[in-house]
Amino acid sequence: MISSIFNTIGIIGYSRYPKAIHTYNILYHWLCDKGVTVIIEHHVAKLLNAQTTIVGDLNDIGNYADLAIVIGGDGNMLRAANILARYNIKVIGINRGTLGFLTDLDPNSALIELSDVLSGHFINEKRFLLDVTVQSYNNINKIGSAINEVILHTNTIRRMIEFELYIDDNFIFSQRSDGLIISTPTGSTAYALSAGGPILSPAIDAMVLVPICPHTLSSRPIVINSKSIICLKFSKTTSEFKIGYDNQTPIFVHKEEEIFIQRSNYYLDLIHPNNYNYFKTLNIKLGWSKSISKKK
Repeated sequence: MISSIFNTIGIIGYSRYPKAIHTYNILYHWLCDKGVTVIIEHHVAKLLNAQTTIVGDLNDIGNYADLAIVIGGDGNMLRAANILARYNIKVIGINRGTLGFLTDLDPNSALIELSDVLSGHFINEKRFLLDVTVQSYNNINKIGSAINEVILHTNTIRRMIEFELYIDDNFIFSQRSDGLIISTPTGSTAYALSAGGPILSPAIDAMVLVPICPHTLSSRPIVINSKSIICLKFSKTTSEFKIGYDNQTPIFVHKEEEIFIQRSNYYLDLIHPNNYNYFKTLNIKLGWSKSISKKK
């Protein structure tokens, strides 16, 4: 039996991935054979029909586990990360989705790589989150946090938003567009990339601002310090619009309100096996060409 540096491990999944039940089942019994205490998220417990195991929600796993293993796609990781970032817990993912930038373990070799992780051999990353606050008059309302991005967008097609962008109380520009993406390095390979933004290595302490279909040819993405505070103010003629973050349900914002985005005090404590390489992952996931030396 291989000893584990983690005493309690949570297994997190979601019922939208029923094909992953094989992975849930094998992982659960594999961990139990190692003498590890396992907490199964209730979504997974329903799929396994588990009756003698410890079942809990994400907050229970955050409170009692040392490590959380997320099975699914990046969306499932985002759902879990938003809550687990508030706790002192390490997180790793097994990919059962499409791309798998955050859930990077291959299900076919996950147990081999997890054996090394449980022995203490892994790479540790701290991924910061963004807090979103809406302010009107003297009322301040924090609406959520994002590991990927915050998105300002229109409520209906063919309706632009007219807004002003401020960074650290400095006016930057006014713009008419379909919206704006404020992304972390983690989210730079998601919606921001599709909108023409740059890829930021997770090691870079920065945010990227990417306009969505701006009504000007001079508008370009901007990379700023992650410690900056972003403020969005809106024209009186602007119609309804929404603010969203990660895969959470967007909320309506009124034109009299101001939106503030800044780095959260929380971090996602994401870990990877020792053979993990961020740029190799990019090469595979984005279909980049092979090395010239390897073509010969």
